[in-house]
Amino acid sequence: MPEISRFLGIIISMYFDEHNPPHFHIRYNEYKAAMDIRTLNLCDGHLPARVRGLVEEWAELHRQELLEMWESKDFHKIQPLV
Repeated sequence: MPEISRFLGIIISMYFDEHNPPHFHIRYNEYKAAMDIRTLNLCDGHLPARVRGLVEEWAELHRQELLEMWESKDFHKIQPLV
């Protein structure tokens, strides 16, 4: 599972051969979740509200890049939220 970004203790990654809908995985301390790239809704797991808001902000900034990465499976690092 390639790590594609890390910021403020939040780790974002994607699996190579995943099921639809397009999504990415989030780890923060003991929390784990998956977020739909198109809707930014959690499709699995739970995150603290503040962390979820930060991840949504980051994903909104990089949504197109995330979708392209999902389609191409050409994973690379994405700039963290600063």
